[in-house]
Amino acid sequence: MVEMIRIAFPNKGRLAESARELFERAGLEFEFRGDRALQAALGDDFLALFVRAEDIPEFVADGAADLGVTGRDLVAEANRPVEVLLDLGFGRCRLAVAVKDESDVRDVDALPDGTRVATSFPRLTERFFAERGRKITLVPVSGAAEIAPHLGVADIIVDLVSTGSTLKVNGLREIATVLESTALLIARRELLDDPDRRRRAEELTTALESVLRAQNKRYLMANVPRRALPELKRILPGLNGPTIVDVMDGGEFVAAHAVVDRREIYRTIADLKAIGAEGILVTPIERLMP
Repeated sequence: MVEMIRIAFPNKGRLAESARELFERAGLEFEFRGDRALQAALGDDFLALFVRAEDIPEFVADGAADLGVTGRDLVAEANRPVEVLLDLGFGRCRLAVAVKDESDVRDVDALPDGTRVATSFPRLTERFFAERGRKITLVPVSGAAEIAPHLGVADIIVDLVSTGSTLKVNGLREIATVLESTALLIARRELLDDPDRRRRAEELTTALESVLRAQNKRYLMANVPRRALPELKRILPGLNGPTIVDVMDGGEFVAAHAVVDRREIYRTIADLKAIGAEGILVTPIERLMP
């Protein structure tokens, strides 16, 4: 019997929801054995483990899991020996330095030595300020860092920011970015030394990557007048240019197929109509391989 590869997933939050959606779109359904199960089968090759997102780098590095899905910020903070297999793109945020709105400080260089910094990312924070020659006093917190300056617990904070609305609500203003973060697929280094398990991890990575590559693309088909083919190349560049197929009656029209960026669909359809195209059809793409 082939040993299953264990994948650690966040047990709650937006990362958990996005990770589950991505794996299911790649064809890996979560088969739970109960409503509150801490494990789920993912086909015949993988076993999902549900743990805290911040623990996943430790789980993977120590061998409790073979692969993991968690944020780049948490991987960097843990500073454990893991391999990044794929940037999954979701969970986008940044680790930012913020001061109170009324502060005169506009950049990190203006902070005096001894500035008290509240954060739940002490390793990244200390390294960031040390690289800039700033001597700070760390104030470790486990959450809600944004209230620390107003309570007199700290002078500034280093915390995760997505839209910045939470900072504004709490009267804070960003002055620097420590780290840009998205969700990552990480692996235990020893896993990659085993040819069979490495192959299965690479197959998983390829499947996920094909889904990610397809999500902002659309497949477009249209009947185009033969006389307009020179103009069609400009309108439908696609991956390698449009695919042209003869219509059975061999008449005035040919069928054009192409992969188009989702954001360009509106303009593309208008351009196709302008050269006399008919029967235009646009569909989502489940996977896209280069």
